[in-house]
Amino acid sequence: MTTLRTTLGLTACVGLVGCALGARDAAAAAAPAPAADRSAFEEAAAGGWKEVLADPCTGDWRGTWVLDGEVGTVTNTPRGMELVAGPEYGNDAHHMVLWTREAFTGDLRLEYEYTRLDREHRGVTILYIQATGSNTMPYAEDIMAWAELRRVPAMKMYFNHMHTYHISYAAYPNPNDPADDYVRARRYTPEQRGLKGTDLVPDYLRTGLFQTDVPHRITVVKRDQSLSMRIRTPDGEHFFHWRTDAFPPVRGGRIGLRHMYTRAARYRDFRLSVPE
Repeated sequence: MTTLRTTLGLTACVGLVGCALGARDAAAAAAPAPAADRSAFEEAAAGGWKEVLADPCTGDWRGTWVLDGEVGTVTNTPRGMELVAGPEYGNDAHHMVLWTREAFTGDLRLEYEYTRLDREHRGVTILYIQATGSNTMPYAEDIMAWAELRRVPAMKMYFNHMHTYHISYAAYPNPNDPADDYVRARRYTPEQRGLKGTDLVPDYLRTGLFQTDVPHRITVVKRDQSLSMRIRTPDGEHFFHWRTDAFPPVRGGRIGLRHMYTRAARYRDFRLSVPE
């Protein structure tokens, strides 16, 4: 019995060690690699691009954009377009999403200046890339056909019923630690299991970015089976890269800017280009 107990104990220990080593190897494989991320971005961004949308964000936003939500506000100023979500944390009606009126297909390059205006240390900002509905009624492929269902823009209405890439940034999971931020990407798989299994690896943690009132020039390239991002600040450049080939491709749709409740930012010089 003692021998059996010892054998089982050793087997369990070996199993645990193996699992730990496997988890460590998986984590290492998914860890950010700054040099490789830069190279991937530069490769994706190379070549000729044709600009198909240019919004300085200083004129009336209604000509280019349409809003989900009835509490958040959009205000054009000489310095850019200010998106201010509702002030009540935990109230889904205080979220907001601003969509392009146009839909865009294929590879694309997005560029815009983002300046955080709030001082919150909870909640996220999200960029949606080429969103369409699940095509399971009433969630038609054209998301504007069911905009009425998003008058309260609860997060679940998007990840449960849309095909899209999602990049969350200026994201704070711990209100007691202002330095605890992340940049994370997802590919929504609608009508399935919510956010479970939608992650694109890796996550980028404690980036040191998105200080209030500091302009961040964001460039995102969706090309082939990857997403690449560069963020330029007065202190330098930061690069991010995600492979998307573990999921069905997102082929086209609208671009969206989401603010969770309490979040506010100014956008300027929004540009979208496609390959020539």
